[in-house]
Amino acid sequence: MIDLNARLIEYNDIADEARHFVFEADAEFTFLPGQFVSFSELVDGKKVTRAYSIASPPHGNVFELCLNRVTQGKLSPRLFDMGIGDCIEMQGPLGYFVMRNPVNDTVFVATGTGIAPFRAMLKSQLLHDSEHQFTLIFGVRYERNIMYQEEFEAMAAQHQNFHFWPTLSRPESPWQGRTGHVQSHLMEAIGDRRDVDVYICGLKLMVDDVRSRLKELGFDRKHIIYEKYD
Repeated sequence: MIDLNARLIEYNDIADEARHFVFEADAEFTFLPGQFVSFSELVDGKKVTRAYSIASPPHGNVFELCLNRVTQGKLSPRLFDMGIGDCIEMQGPLGYFVMRNPVNDTVFVATGTGIAPFRAMLKSQLLHDSEHQFTLIFGVRYERNIMYQEEFEAMAAQHQNFHFWPTLSRPESPWQGRTGHVQSHLMEAIGDRRDVDVYICGLKLMVDDVRSRLKELGFDRKHIIYEKYD
């Protein structure tokens, strides 16, 4: 882990109150898909630090983030106010939420911006892995909240071993896809198998519930890999 500065080079809004950021580190920056960075900024005279999962595979010193605007948050409003060329203090890479070696058939379970590390993992893994099956169950409230929808749909069309299951907890017409919470689609994804790896990322309640269900089904701890967001 090293101290760096990150310069904003591009951004675009990808859902309600959600933005995709592209940053460039000011020195060599090497990370593994699934790791995160910490940004720090002085807010009201106090240093505030927040962790954000990297949403892209390694590409030189450039990395991407996917963030929600938290209106009452300490740091996210500052990030949403950044303009092209603005810089922020950064530490990284950090974390151990990365693809296990050897890779197994895998189910990814995400809600909200918990999609970020899985986007990085899938964009990296699918380039060279046509052997294993990957299923992404992605839960949000409304269709307009499905971050990277067209991108994941294109990936599923291009790679027969990748399956994208967007799931809406508050569906509106004319949605014809999956509904409810991600947990309700878990059994369809894993079937009778207990040897698949299940990666879980999102808010604590969802992560804890999925972990509990998997343990009740007899999953070994080594096949349950997770990261929680507060």
